[in-house]
Amino acid sequence: MMVDPTLAEMGKNLNEAMKILEDGRKASDPDADRRQFSRSSIPGPLQGDGQDVASILQLVQNLMHEDEEEDKPSHRMQNVGEQGHMALLGHSLAAYISVLDRERLRKLITRIASDTTLWLCRLFRYESGSAYYHEDDREGLLKVCRLVINTRYEDYSTEGYTVLNSRQPVIYQSATCRPGLGQHLCSQLGLPLSSLCTVPCNTMFGSQHQMDIALLDKLIREDVETGKLPLLLIANAGTPGAGHTDKLGRLKELCEQYGMWLHIEGVNLATLALGEVSSPVTAATRSDSMTLTLGPWLGLPAVPAVTLYRHEDPALSLAAGLTSSQPVEKLRALPLWLSLQYLGHDGIVEKIRHAVELSQQLLEKLKTLASIKTSVEDELNSPVVVFRFSQETSAESSGGSVEGYFAGEREVLDSLNRWLCERLAQLVPASGVDIVELEDEGTCVRFTPLMTAAALGTQRCDVDLLVERLTELVPVLNCTLRLRLDFREEVYRHSALSYIEDLSWPGLGAVRYEPRIEELNDSKRQLEVEKINSELLVKLGDLDADLIFSTGLEFGPEKDCIFIGMATEDLDVAELVDTIAALGRDIEENGRLLENMTEVVRKGIQEAELQLQKDNQDKLMEEGVLRQIPLVGSVLNWFSPFQSTVKGRTFNLAAGSLDSTEPIYSMKAQTGGLASPETPTSSAKRLPGQRLFRREGAGGSDSHSETSSVGQAEDLSRERFPQPTTPNPPSPVPDEAVSMAPESPETPQVLAEPEPTQDNGEVGTQEGEEEERWPEGQEAPVEETGR
Repeated sequence: MMVDPTLAEMGKNLNEAMKILEDGRKASDPDADRRQFSRSSIPGPLQGDGQDVASILQLVQNLMHEDEEEDKPSHRMQNVGEQGHMALLGHSLAAYISVLDRERLRKLITRIASDTTLWLCRLFRYESGSAYYHEDDREGLLKVCRLVINTRYEDYSTEGYTVLNSRQPVIYQSATCRPGLGQHLCSQLGLPLSSLCTVPCNTMFGSQHQMDIALLDKLIREDVETGKLPLLLIANAGTPGAGHTDKLGRLKELCEQYGMWLHIEGVNLATLALGEVSSPVTAATRSDSMTLTLGPWLGLPAVPAVTLYRHEDPALSLAAGLTSSQPVEKLRALPLWLSLQYLGHDGIVEKIRHAVELSQQLLEKLKTLASIKTSVEDELNSPVVVFRFSQETSAESSGGSVEGYFAGEREVLDSLNRWLCERLAQLVPASGVDIVELEDEGTCVRFTPLMTAAALGTQRCDVDLLVERLTELVPVLNCTLRLRLDFREEVYRHSALSYIEDLSWPGLGAVRYEPRIEELNDSKRQLEVEKINSELLVKLGDLDADLIFSTGLEFGPEKDCIFIGMATEDLDVAELVDTIAALGRDIEENGRLLENMTEVVRKGIQEAELQLQKDNQDKLMEEGVLRQIPLVGSVLNWFSPFQSTVKGRTFNLAAGSLDSTEPIYSMKAQTGGLASPETPTSSAKRLPGQRLFRREGAGGSDSHSETSSVGQAEDLSRERFPQPTTPNPPSPVPDEAVSMAPESPETPQVLAEPEPTQDNGEVGTQEGEEEERWPEGQEAPVEETGR
C-alpha cells in the first residue's frame, strides 16, 4: 500500500513532539534546559540561522512550566492518551489538507463532514439531522437563532433589522441556564434585552431546578397578546448547576403549539448514546436542535463542539452561517472524525457508561453518611451528583435540633461546604469535584464525571477514596460547627478580646486583642492593635497545637484579626481562649515595659554623667594637684601610693538607679567565682505526648513540646516579670534588665560558686546530691573556709 511520505513524517514528528512535552525535564540535569532557554523567554530579535524543531519544542515545554516551583506539586493536567493524539493530529492534517488542489480538497472534506455527521446522528439518536462544528460552545446556538430569524421573518434577508420592529422577537430561557448566555445572544444578534425572557423554576411542585411550564405558557400568551413573536426556547438536559433535566416532552408540545424553535443543551445528552436512557432525556431527540460537547465527555483535547439541527432549506442555513461555501471551514470536523474512528462505537459508549457508573457508585455510598445531603434528580440514571454537608442532618443524627443554632447559619454552612470541596479536591485530585452555588441549597460539592473522568482518568478506586476522605472530614465539620458558639461565648468572657463575626470563614471564628490604652488617638491605637495582633499570631503559630492560626481570607473584610481554623472533638475551647488572652496581655505589657525602659535609661544616663563628673572632682581633691603633673605624679605615687575612696557604679535597669559595685567585689573576694542558678520555669501540667488545647483524657501520639506551658496564663505572666526583692542586687546586670524578651530561656545572673573543701579540694556539693535551692531574690550563704 502506498504511503504518503508527508503524512508519515507528520505522524513521526507529532509523536516526538508529544514525548518532549510530556516527559518534562531531562533526568540527567533537571535544570539544564530551563537555564538554557530562560533567556529565550524574553522577547528579542529572531536568530538569523533559526532553530531546530527539538529546540523550539523544548522552549515551549519550558514556557509551559516556568511558573511552577520545585517544592510545590504541579497542577494535574489532562490525561492525553492515544485518542488525544489523534485529535491533535487532526489539526496538523487540516493544515496539510488545506494546500491540496480544490477538487481533491472538495471530495475529501465532503466525505469527512458527511461521515462525522452520520456517526453523531446515529450515536445520539438524532435522525435526519445536520451538523455545525464550532469552537465556542455558544456559537451553535447563535447560528440557530439567526436561522430561526431568517425563517420567521421572510423579508429579513432584504430589509434587515427593520422588519423586527413589526413584531419584536422573544427568546425564552430557564433561570438555571448558563449565566450570561441570553445576554450574549442578544448582544450578538443586535436585539434589546427586552427580547430575552427568563422563566423561573418550579416553586411548589416538581424539581426546583426545572422550568415552570405553566408559568412559561402564561408568559408566551402574554407576549402574543402584546404583539410579540415567540421565537426560540432554550431548555436543559442537565442544568449547569445540579444536572436536572427539564420536562422536554411537555416543552416540545408547547413549542409546537406556538410555532417556537426548541433548542436543548446539557451534559445529560451524553446518555443518549447508552442503550438504556431515561424518558426525560429521550425526548431531546425530538428537539429542533441540540449542542453536544464531545471533548470533555470523551477526553478529547481541542475538538469542536457540535450542534445538530433539522432544517429543510439549505439556503437559509447558508445565510445563517450553519453551512459554509469555504472548504477550509468544513475541516473543523477532521479532529473529531479521526477520534471517533479511533474510539469506535463501543469505545464511545464505554466511556459514557463508565462516567455514569461512577456517579451511581458515589451516590450509593453517600446515602450511608448521616451528615451529607444529596441533590439528585434521578437516582438511577443521573450522571451528576451534588451533595453538601447538612447542619440539619447532623443534628438529627445526634438526637437534637439545631434550627436557629446561631444567626447566619446558612452563610456558615456555605463556607464550611466551600472548605469541604477544596479539601476533597486537594486530597483526591482525580475525582474532579468542584464548587457549585445553587439558589435554594446554597454552596454544594458537585461530582460530574461526564465532564472530568475521561480527562483525569477517574476510576472506581478514586470514588472509594473520595468517600473515605469525606468520612474523615465530616466529624471535623460537625465539631467546628458545634464549637463555634462555645468559642464566641468564651471570647465574650475576656474584656481584652473582641469576637469578630465573619460568616464566610470556615473555622471556629476570629478574635482580635484590644490593648487597654485609652490615651492614644485612633491612628496610634490602630497601629498598636495591628502590632500586638501580628506578634500574637506569630506566637500562636509557634505553639505545639493542631489548630491553624491565620490572618483569614486574602480579600476578607476584617483585618488585624486572628482566625482559628477547623476544630476537632477533643478541643478545649476555654484553654484556647485563655491562652490567646494571656499571650496578648504579655505582648502588651512587654511593649509598655520597653517604652518605660527608654525613659528610665535616658534619665539613668543623665544621672550617671553627673555622678561621673562628681567622682572625678572628688578624686582630684583627694589626690591633690602634684599628683596630676606627669613626671612629679609618678615619683610621688612611687614613694607614697594613694588609695582612692571613689567607688564604682553599676546601672540597675529595673530600679533606674546607680548603685555601688562594692558588694560585688567583696563577694568576689570571698567566693572567688560566680555561679548562675537555674531559671525557674513553669511546670507543665500536661500528660506526656499531649498537645496544647486538648482536653485531659483525649490522648495523643504527638511528642511533648516545651510550649505546652503557655496554656498556664497566670504562671506565664508571673515568671516573665519577677519583682526585685533586695535593694542592691548581687549582679551588675540584674535579671529584670535582661528579662524584657518573653522568650528568653535563661536569666544571666551572677552568684557565688561553691568553695573547694579543705580535705581533698573537691567541690563541696557531693556527686548525686541536689543543691539546696533558696527563694528567689535571696543569696545562698557562703561557706566559711577559715581564710
